[in-house]
Amino acid sequence: MVSEASNYLYEATEKRFYFKGVSILIPKTWQTKPDYEKPKLETYNNADIFIEVPNPPGNDGPRTQQNGLCGEMGERIYLTPDVILGKKLNEYGPPGKILVHEWAHLRWGVFEEYNEAEPFYKLNGKNVPVKCSEAITGTNKVTLCSGGSCSTRSCRTDPKTGKFQTGCVFIPDRIQTEKSSIMFMQSIDSVVEFCRKENHNKDAPNAQNQKCNLRSTWEVIQDSEDYKTSTPMTAAQPPKPSFSLKQIRERILCLVLDKSGSMASGDRLNRLKQASKLFLLQIVEKGSWVGMITFDSAATIQSDLVQIETDAQRNTLITKLPGVASGGTSICSGLRAAFTSIRKKFSTDGAEIVLLTDGEDNTIRTCFDEVRQSGAIIHTVALGPSADKALEELSKMTGGLQTAATDNAQNNGLIDAFSALSSGNGMITQRSIQLESKGATLKDGEWMNGTIIVDSTIGNDTLFLVTWTTKQPQMFVSDPSGKAYTTFSVDTNSKMAHLQIPDTAKVGIWTYNLKSSAQTLTLTVTSRAANPTIPPITVDSKMNKDTSNFPNPMVVYAEVRQGSLPIIGATVTALIESADGTTVTLELLDNGAGADASKNDGVYSRYFTAYKTNGRYSLKVRALGGTNTQRSRPQVNGALYIPGWVENGEVKMNPPRPEFNVNDLQGKQVCFSRTSSGGSFVATNIPSGSIQDVFPPCQITDLKAQMEGDRINLTWTAPGDDYDYGRAQQYIIRISESILDLRDKFDDALQVNTTDLIPEEANSQEFFMFEPKDINLVNGTNIYIAIQAVDKANLKSKLSNIAQVSVFIPPEETPCTGSHIFKIVLKWLGELQLTIPK
Repeated sequence: MVSEASNYLYEATEKRFYFKGVSILIPKTWQTKPDYEKPKLETYNNADIFIEVPNPPGNDGPRTQQNGLCGEMGERIYLTPDVILGKKLNEYGPPGKILVHEWAHLRWGVFEEYNEAEPFYKLNGKNVPVKCSEAITGTNKVTLCSGGSCSTRSCRTDPKTGKFQTGCVFIPDRIQTEKSSIMFMQSIDSVVEFCRKENHNKDAPNAQNQKCNLRSTWEVIQDSEDYKTSTPMTAAQPPKPSFSLKQIRERILCLVLDKSGSMASGDRLNRLKQASKLFLLQIVEKGSWVGMITFDSAATIQSDLVQIETDAQRNTLITKLPGVASGGTSICSGLRAAFTSIRKKFSTDGAEIVLLTDGEDNTIRTCFDEVRQSGAIIHTVALGPSADKALEELSKMTGGLQTAATDNAQNNGLIDAFSALSSGNGMITQRSIQLESKGATLKDGEWMNGTIIVDSTIGNDTLFLVTWTTKQPQMFVSDPSGKAYTTFSVDTNSKMAHLQIPDTAKVGIWTYNLKSSAQTLTLTVTSRAANPTIPPITVDSKMNKDTSNFPNPMVVYAEVRQGSLPIIGATVTALIESADGTTVTLELLDNGAGADASKNDGVYSRYFTAYKTNGRYSLKVRALGGTNTQRSRPQVNGALYIPGWVENGEVKMNPPRPEFNVNDLQGKQVCFSRTSSGGSFVATNIPSGSIQDVFPPCQITDLKAQMEGDRINLTWTAPGDDYDYGRAQQYIIRISESILDLRDKFDDALQVNTTDLIPEEANSQEFFMFEPKDINLVNGTNIYIAIQAVDKANLKSKLSNIAQVSVFIPPEETPCTGSHIFKIVLKWLGELQLTIPK
């Protein structure tokens, strides 16, 4: 598949790109072979392509998860075994060509040139298939089924709207000569190119036009850094890709923990012990090899690698955690000691190091080359405001996770950072999943009360962890039936206690009640999958970038899924903590507007503009499932399912895709609670003092238009004053009979009177109806509409997607199609009724 794709990609990109090297990660559960190497920085978490069993069965559609804007890289490609093995040739085409289609989504941020929801549009009075290029030939058919047999016939037009009836699809000819386009139907043998400016269909209402401002896929690729830094090659064929087969082994991990003098301040050393203890007790998976290094001016190996098989081994490691803070900060000493310790048993390739420090070290860069050569993955935890600014470079160069925690213990940031360190290669059913993470600063005698939902997908190895700052609180936990649990294991030295729920925790609402003296308490709850064959509901969160240079906005993403199925309708909230310990709360949305790329795809998004200060920010996300929450079919940015082919003039239909039935899924419960650490990012260039309004309203991306008589009805999601917050001041709506004039000369186009149109609050649904004056409404006239939002500082949004309508005037009824036939039929039916025997 990859070798075919490499040749195809080379041709499609004018001999610029091909696949040079490919690492294939093989599951730990598969039989070992001598040619399987050990992975280095490759992990499932960082993979470009996932091969997954289809869920539900038969749902083999190739797809690419794209969270960002046009031209931005996607997250990953999902393929199924049947697609890779070439068993879906008729439906999707050859595997190599499918991969190039998906790769363009992933690498260059282009979108589909078809539209499954609206496969036809009106152009000059005719129904035209959504396709690119227009030179692709075929026929329009609808399939009708009755009594177990199906037949195809030509599409009929609705006399009231002039549009094709529902179910009508475009069936391509098997034999074609057109070379474009890969993002429409790469499955056609003749198609070997992306659509270009010259043959791009700008009128087609598809995602590529909507999201990329009517630009062709090749224009978007030409704008990429890849294209700008490449030159065409001369060879007829590219070099063959090299492949390395790498099998996942045991997890090898070393904690490298700072115990320098500065760790004595702000209760940092004790919080380090609390977070490390949770990690050793609960997060690190059984079978992992774990070691521990502490460092100040020099490093000490507290424990060489030990394989975690029993609780006794976990507890022995916990006793090695540092108890006294003193000395300077030598980060490289800690890293070198970790390499030495790991190499006593294993290669450092693919080994993980968790590096926690609160200090600066002007010699940190002296070991960067050793880190690169080690092949180890370094996860960094920056504690407090003075942790070295080069820390993130270590995690970035090795593919590790970067996290940060402030001295504000109430936000539970350090425990969240360690909770996020599940294996990047572990099976999802073995992963520790955080259900709750919260804290409170209480007065004497106050209670910290709350509930946790244990859903049917989790419940094994459930742990409640409580920490305090001065005095042990009273702690009560009750299961859904009211049974109380009070047998906490208490560690008075580290000021923490944990409760392990035996067997599988009961499904339902658990309650906790903590009564405290005047102090800060935190509560963390973790669990694992209830069934090794049913994936649990998970929440994975992240920012769109690791660094932000003001005033560029950041975007928060939270992906809520059960296996490959999106969870939609959840309440998802982001908590973003700045370096000074203050927290901004955002409601994330899955509405397909503002920062959210696709509606109801299980990815919840929002712009972040509430910058406070320069420095590190950390992200935590809460997700809550309730009565409106449900599983959904995966949204597809991917190769088009071909309904059939025209061969030698005969229509041959492919088998219909299996219908998605949510009731067929196991574990139907979707009431759940989750928290997720999304790591940290660094913000720079933020001005001191009050920040002026520099953020415009966000672009409107979901403008839709419909012709109703001689009026046009518009709907869209309201932007805000600052991207998707607040309320815009006004809308500018303009129309044109030329789509390019509207895009390129918007300020010159006809303006619609919007005096009575007052913008709603951001993310509300907007409705507006107007009569297109100064345009002659004759049959077949196409009208294009676009909007700009303006805020109170007179900052304007980018131009919206361009919506279009086609004027359709239904033909007048002739007398023979009116009431005369109706009367005759009634009379005949009446006579028939008289002859029925009694």
